[in-house]
Amino acid sequence: MPYEPPTHRVERSLRATTGARVVAGVDEVGRGAWAGPVTVCAAVTGLRRPPDGLTDSKLIGPGRRAELAEELADWVTAHALGHSSPEEIDELGMTAALRLAAVRALEALPVRPDAVILDGKHDYLGAPWRVRTVIKGDRSCVAVAAASVIAKVHRDTLMARLGEEYAAFGFDRNAGYPSPTHRTALAELGPTPHHRLSWSYLDALPRWRHMKRTRGERVEQIGLF
Repeated sequence: MPYEPPTHRVERSLRATTGARVVAGVDEVGRGAWAGPVTVCAAVTGLRRPPDGLTDSKLIGPGRRAELAEELADWVTAHALGHSSPEEIDELGMTAALRLAAVRALEALPVRPDAVILDGKHDYLGAPWRVRTVIKGDRSCVAVAAASVIAKVHRDTLMARLGEEYAAFGFDRNAGYPSPTHRTALAELGPTPHHRLSWSYLDALPRWRHMKRTRGERVEQIGLF
């Protein structure tokens, strides 16, 4: 099924209605994973024509997605990445961890954006950021689509590196999401230091249930970065 390519419509609207000169698109990856960080990319694209085939990263095959991420790194005006670790997700909860990762990305940009386009319907950023939420923004907005691709390729690469150490979990193929391989390894080997220990999957693993943490409980984990 073909999809309409993303446009600069929302970026143009923000410029016209708010006077914003620098508009960043923001998207995340890893929210639903059981292991690894949640990763956020902030991308500033200007109003130039994007590379061919740009859309939501989930709609692009892995090979083309990797190629496109390389093209985008040179094409965007600026981009930056932010992460929240599994430990921070366990301590803060996902919404606060997403905000932390997004703020890290936005503050790492060389110029502070005047406005932010956030994928989805929920503004997890809030003040002082001027936010426009767009449902399926990763398909309709150029800046958000660019952020989507860059974030996913970066996190997938990071998880593949983790997979070299934890081969049984198949992180190079599932990126920390609950695939059959991942579930089997969890049942047999238990969580790695890179798993989110406050998540409900541990309730179904009697052998490892004692490792579950409640939100706000700090635990020492191996850093990813």
